Parts: sequence; C-alpha cells; structure tokens
Amino acid sequence: MGGVKGRSSKKIVEVIEVIVVVVVVVVVVVVVVVVVVVVVIVLLIVVVFVVVEVVKVVIEIVVIVVVVVIVVVLIVVVVVVVVVVVVVIEVV
Repeated sequence: MGGVKGRSSKKIVEVIEVIVVVVVVVVVVVVVVVVVVVVVIVLLIVVVFVVVEVVKVVIEIVVIVVVVVIVVVLIVVVVVVVVVVVVVIEVV
C-alpha cells in the first residue's frame, strides 16, 4: 500500500512540475509577445511622425518652388512685354 502512495505522490510532483514549466513558458511567451507588440507600435508611431514631418517639409519646399517659379514667370512676362512695347514704340 505504501509503495502505491509513493508512486502517486511522484506522479503528482511530476504533474506539478509539468504545469509549472508550462505556466513559465506561457508567461515568457506572453511577455515576449507583449514586448514585441509594444516595440512595433512605438516604431510605427515614430515612423508615422517622421513621415508626417518629411511630408510637411516636402510640401513647404514645393510651395516655395511654385511661388518662386510663378514670380520668375511673371518677371519674365513683364520684361518681355516691356521689351516688345519699347521695340514697337521705336519702330513706330
């Protein structure tokens, strides 16, 4: 009778050990997954902020370039008109 009790208690200890190992593995996996998810979210937020800043800068540059081009075109048009008027006046 005593031998049977010894075996059953060993089995209980083995089952408890297996449960502890499984729990530890599950906890480690959950922690790793949570850390990975948090890191990925933080990286995404950083990337989004960087992209937004880059887009803002690009938009500012494009606006400046467009304004400069418009001003240059206007100046050229004015100069051409003045030259044409002067030439026409001299010819007439």
